This record gives sequence, C-alpha cells and structure tokens, in this order.
Amino acid sequence: MKRVVTAASAALTAILVTFSLTAGTASATPPNIPSAATAASRLATLTVAAETNQSSYDRSLFNHWITISGTCNTRETVLKRDGVGVVVNSSCAPTSGSWYSPFDGATWTAAGDVDIDHMVPLAEAWRSGAYAWTSAQRQSYANDLGGPELWAVTDNVNQAKGDQDPSTWQPPLSSFRCTYARAWIQVKYYWKLTLQSSEKSALQSMLATC
Repeated sequence: MKRVVTAASAALTAILVTFSLTAGTASATPPNIPSAATAASRLATLTVAAETNQSSYDRSLFNHWITISGTCNTRETVLKRDGVGVVVNSSCAPTSGSWYSPFDGATWTAAGDVDIDHMVPLAEAWRSGAYAWTSAQRQSYANDLGGPELWAVTDNVNQAKGDQDPSTWQPPLSSFRCTYARAWIQVKYYWKLTLQSSEKSALQSMLATC
C-alpha cells in the first residue's frame, strides 16, 4: 500500500511540476500587474508632487545587476523568465531562445538585442522619492522581481524611453498602453513614489484604453 501511495504521490508531483513550468512559460511577463480598476484606485492614492533632487542622481546609486541564484544575476533571471526556449551556459548567459518585446511587438532571438527595462526608470524613481532611500532600498528596487518593474524589451526602444514618464513617452505598440499604465502605477504605489500632475493625467488616459 505504501508503494502505491508513493507512486501516486510521485505522479502528482510530476504533474504539478509540469503545470508550473508550462504556466510560467506561458505568462512570460512580470508578476503582480493589477486590474485596470485596481490600478485606477491606487493611482488616486498616489501623492502628486513636483520632482526634486534631479541634479544629484547617479545611476551607480542603484546597485544592479545582483546575483539572484547560482551564477544568474537579475538580468539573466528576467531573460529566463520572459523568454521562450531559453538555454543558458554555465555562466547563466543565454545561448539561445526568443524574446517578445511587448513595448513594440518585436521578437528577438539574440539576447544582445534585448534590454531589461525598469518600468519606472531609476532616474524617475530618484526624482520621485528614491533620493531619500537607503542604499539597500535602492538595490532592492533596481532588482525587483516581485512586481512589474523589470521587462525584457527591444534595446532601441528602451533607449528611446530613457528616463521619461508616460507624459512624454509611451510604448509604440498602442495596444500595450493599458498594461503599461497598470504596471507603472503598481510600481509607484508599491514603492510609495510620487508622481507629477501631467504624469497622472497621462496614466488616466492610458487606463481609459483598457
């Protein structure tokens, strides 16, 4: 009887593992993106304020990419999470796979064509309150895998975005702007960052497309 139970347990475990891997691959997107309704309610709670301390920003104040597991750093972890058929070497560098960039709808087969975008850019976070954080808080922010902060996207598109907020830059793929707004709001809400009035208006317009 014990052998039967053990075999059944092993089979169930295999099914669960298979489901977990399939579900993870299918999502290929950062976690914890709120619904449009939840995003709208959270947007209403954010503090509207002018940005500050811009001149003191330095990207090196946000330590990234850090080691996440084994030889994999944050960038490599996101590439594995959001790619399809990703194979890595002993250093965790991708040697094959494909990545869909939701910002512009392009698909890439070379990891070098993909940037890891901070949904709310580091400089934007700094101007919105991160200037007052500890080094540990800034490191946690820059490597945040628990929310919709890190995205695998086309490198040129990420560079075009730079440190702009939605009032001056939005994804080229208009059908993604609803998701973009929901993710942006979630990051600012979770990390208790402020936003400008023009930024808030742009986000409200983007949510209206949901």
